[in-house]
Amino acid sequence: MTTTSTNAGTGTGGATGRRWGRFFLHYLEMIIAMFAGMFALGALLDVLGLGVSHNAQPELGYLVMALNMSIGMAAWMRFRRHGWASTLEMCAAMFVPVVPLFPMMWLGWIDAGTMMTLAHVAMFPLMLAAMLRRLDEYAGCAH
Repeated sequence: MTTTSTNAGTGTGGATGRRWGRFFLHYLEMIIAMFAGMFALGALLDVLGLGVSHNAQPELGYLVMALNMSIGMAAWMRFRRHGWASTLEMCAAMFVPVVPLFPMMWLGWIDAGTMMTLAHVAMFPLMLAAMLRRLDEYAGCAH
């Protein structure tokens, strides 16, 4: 009887561990898709002569980069059959950081480089929050 209850506990713990493992694997996939979109689409825009200078136009530069990251993530999420709501929430995590940061930059409290750094750092916990909001979906249980 002790063996059965120990095995049952291990099975539950193992299932929980696999669930969180899938969740964090999915988080890494989102990060990879984000960077792939940023680099690939950014390079394409540069080749086409449509690149934006982050130094000369930090707001536009950031928004274009956020769009490129969003396209990469959205493409991967739709490939993985996520719904539009969760896809748009994940994309929003690319844009939300600049809501307080652009005004701080305009007021001279931070420079463009600091704005870029803080926005990129903020994206990761925002992505994680969006994923935790739909834990079953991202843990592999809902799609």
